[in-house]
Amino acid sequence: MLARPAHLIALGFGSGLSPVAPGTAGTLWAWLSFLVLQHWLSPADLGGLIAASVAVGWWVCTITARNMRVLDPGSIVWDEVAAFWLVLWLVTPTSFWGQLVAFALFRYFDAAKPGPVGWADRLAHGLDPATDQNAWAWAGLGIMADDLVAAGCTLMVIAIWRFF
Repeated sequence: MLARPAHLIALGFGSGLSPVAPGTAGTLWAWLSFLVLQHWLSPADLGGLIAASVAVGWWVCTITARNMRVLDPGSIVWDEVAAFWLVLWLVTPTSFWGQLVAFALFRYFDAAKPGPVGWADRLAHGLDPATDQNAWAWAGLGIMADDLVAAGCTLMVIAIWRFF
């Protein structure tokens, strides 16, 4: 993990190394780190950080997946971090219970991969690095895409919930 800074980021600063549910561990790390960051950064600064985390995420996830020789390793959790930061940023201000609902919805969409989340997840999984020279470049995008779609689905459910 410490061999390259990209690995440290992609593995969610170690949260992705959890032997049980690394995606959930990464999302919990995202939640905790967001709570800390919002004390130091303005909402606009948080938005900039999230935008940068998505762009950097594609790069670090690509590098780490290629070095691990797996298109979508479970230990890469930066996709959960960036996507859940986005959810929290857009639902703030909300109570602990509102954040917990956002967490549960995001984990559901990310783990179960219904509808559009499953489609986004399949973007890179059909690629074969042995025959497709672009497979590794698409790997990072594929890793990030399904979590961003899961974030969008989470936000849509919360918006509907708040409307009614």
